Order: sequence, then structure tokens, then C-alpha cells
Amino acid sequence: MFVDRVRIVARAGNGGPGACSFLREKNMPDGGPDGGNGGRGGSVVIVVDPHVNNLIKYRYSPHQFAKNGQNGGKKQMSGKSGADCIISVPPGTVVSRIPEEIVQEAQTQIDPEVPRTPNDLVPVPEDPAVLEPVADLVKPGDKFVLCAGGRGGRGNMNFKSSTNQAPKRYENGEEGERGQFQLELKSIADAGLVGYPNAGKSTLLSRLSHAHPKIAPYPFTTLEPMIGVVEYPDFSRVQVADIPGLIEGAHEGIGLGYEFLRHIERCKMLLFVIDMAGSEGRDPRDDFAQLRKEISLYQKELGERPYQIIANKMDLPEAAENLKKFEKKVRRKAIPIAGDLPEGVEELKAFLKKELLGS
Repeated sequence: MFVDRVRIVARAGNGGPGACSFLREKNMPDGGPDGGNGGRGGSVVIVVDPHVNNLIKYRYSPHQFAKNGQNGGKKQMSGKSGADCIISVPPGTVVSRIPEEIVQEAQTQIDPEVPRTPNDLVPVPEDPAVLEPVADLVKPGDKFVLCAGGRGGRGNMNFKSSTNQAPKRYENGEEGERGQFQLELKSIADAGLVGYPNAGKSTLLSRLSHAHPKIAPYPFTTLEPMIGVVEYPDFSRVQVADIPGLIEGAHEGIGLGYEFLRHIERCKMLLFVIDMAGSEGRDPRDDFAQLRKEISLYQKELGERPYQIIANKMDLPEAAENLKKFEKKVRRKAIPIAGDLPEGVEELKAFLKKELLGS
């Protein structure tokens, strides 16, 4: 199961209270204040882990709480700091905060008579406009403190003065930060395959790389994004992302592809895979025009990204004649590919290396 968007409740630990204590030993029956400081609360920290490829773990454990700091002790002993809560996410994860007022409004709309706490995860509107982006984590090893732990309280030893030799004052620890957040994965790839369902994107990915996507002769075989790595003899690499096929109206949420278009937002180049044989009863020129339109309507900047056309299924009848008409209309050369046959694959690999790696 592939999960690329989750909502979590994060809570940092509270700081431990300081101690109020006085030194009482055999030869010091009236010793001074020796209450130690409380420990700092643990923080909720997000860490980018290259070995994690989706967010499924947090679908089933949305509550991420750090430990509280321990109380201060006598003999000026400080309390132990609380353990941090580490959230491991894949590269390309975008972190957004859900405003507190939105959460409170959602809580009241569920059932006002049911008592709830700030730790309850409640459904809030899926409108991205209400989210407040706080971090875009791309590089492996990147860290981001989502909720900082509370500072530990000071013990009474800190309040001793020349005028107050036996203070009984001490501090409680500060509360840790908390909130509700959305984690959304936007895959990192150099190029993204875009096309209609059953256009042959998954077959092409399996030819270019060692990825093993599901391949079948019916639409919507691909149900989740997949990234393949194209390797070259000089050990250089190009990552190619495959997403479920787009259909007309995808920018409005129709079909499966819309949910995964975010996975090609970071791509330097788009590869439009066109069924040049028209095996689904459509005109290849119309397919290309519609795909460009859907991409631009989803995100204007994505529609302006560099692209290359892949003329697929060239081993089928009418493909060669359709390719001539296609290139004449769009005024752009396409790279011909013939399904499982080797023709065109090496040319495409060389093209990707030149355009994306400059070699």
C-alpha cells in the first residue's frame, strides 16, 4: 500500500519542574537550597530517511508524542531531558501546519457534547489553502524540529541571594509545542512519464530501468507512482517517475492521475508517452493536446516545463503514418518506441543523459 499524504498530531514533551530542597546532612543541619532544575522536554523532529519511500507508518500511528522532562532533584541534581520523537520521512516530503482555529472549528462540528482534547485528530477540510507550509525536506539527512520541547523549570537553588538565603521559590516546566500537521510526499525524479491510461508508460519504465511495475493490457494498471533509475556505464543515474494515466478533466480531480500529479512537480523534464497507433480509438494529436492542457490547468509552471514526446507502440499498424501527421502538426520530433522491442530505448537513454546530466 502506497500512502503519500497523512495528517498527524504532534506534541513535544513538557519541561520537568524544578525542585525545592534544602541540604540536610549530619554536619550541615541548616544547609542552603539545593533544588535542581527540571529536564527539558523532548522535541518532535522530522528526519529525511532515504530508505523510507512512503508515509504509510503514520497512517496507522498519527499520534507522535515526545517524552516529558523529569523533575529536578535534591543535591542540585537536574532532571533527565525527555527523549525526542523522531519522524522518518522520505526525501521530498512537504510539511504543513493546520491552523489551530481550523482544528477547533472542526472539533465543534463533529459533536459538541463529546469532550475532546487537543491530542484528538479530527477531520478538517481538504482545502490546501488553509494549510501553512513550514518545511520542504528534500535532502537525505535533513532535520526539522516540528515541535520544540518545553524548557525545564529552575530549582530553588537558582533563587538564592544575599537577602534571601533560604528561598522556597521554584519553577514549573514550560509546556511543549503541539499541533496538527499534514505530511505530503512529492517524489524527487529527474523526468516524469505522462500519458493516457494504457499508453505504455509502465512498459517503457521497465525497459529503461530495473523497476518492475505491474503491466497488463487494460487501463489504470498503474495505481500508484513508481520511480525507476536509469543507470549508465559511467555510473551516472537518471530517475524517472511513472504516475497513473491522466484522462480528460484530470485537473478537476477526475480519474486517478490527479491524486499523483504532485509526484512530477519536481521533475526537470516531462516525457509525454503517446499511443501513436491510436489503439484506443483516439487521435494521437488530440491525446497530446489534451495532456498538455491538463498539465497546464493543474499547474501553470508545470505546463511550461521542458518536455519530450515519446511515440509509443510503433510496431502496430498505422503508427508510422500517424507519426508523420503528428510531427507535422506539433512541429516537434518524437522519439519512436516499439513496446517490448529494443528500438528507441537506447536513443531515449542517450537523450535523457544529454538533457538532464549534460553529457
